[in-house]
Amino acid sequence: KARVEAQSYRLTCEDAPSLEYMARYIARTQQKYTQRGGMRPFGVSCMLAGFSTDGAPQLFQTDPAGTYNEWKANVIGGKNTKTMREFLEKNFPSIERNLEAEACVKLCVKSLLEVVDSGSKNMEVCIIKKDQQVKTLTDEEISKVVSEIQIEAEEAKKSSATAMETS
Repeated sequence: KARVEAQSYRLTCEDAPSLEYMARYIARTQQKYTQRGGMRPFGVSCMLAGFSTDGAPQLFQTDPAGTYNEWKANVIGGKNTKTMREFLEKNFPSIERNLEAEACVKLCVKSLLEVVDSGSKNMEVCIIKKDQQVKTLTDEEISKVVSEIQIEAEEAKKSSATAMETS
């Protein structure tokens, strides 16, 4: 349905629909199916990532109740959603658009490490850049980021222990 709506919008308006328009459409569709009797309601949230017309990254979340929200960073899923969202709220920098891809990947992996026990084995990370193909990181690339994070954590522990000894 969303693809047909995007094609219809393009034919009618002679322009691609915005990500917000598509998030609103999907949320409305989810809400309609949830309200009507005899139809199987949607039971999942959906995240849409893309770029605005001025090239700014955008991230929207829809839910079965028909609401949609825009986020700078977000998680959806199981029982650890709240923990990960709180981690992102606490650690996401206030600089809006100047965050490099490597820093974003590191923040993403750090948040996943808060709830995943087996390191990089159960992680999948994708990078979306304007006018480029979606890049899915390999297991080796994720393992490298995990190692960097672990080294930084060990160095932070050493420096805090040293600071406590001197005081």
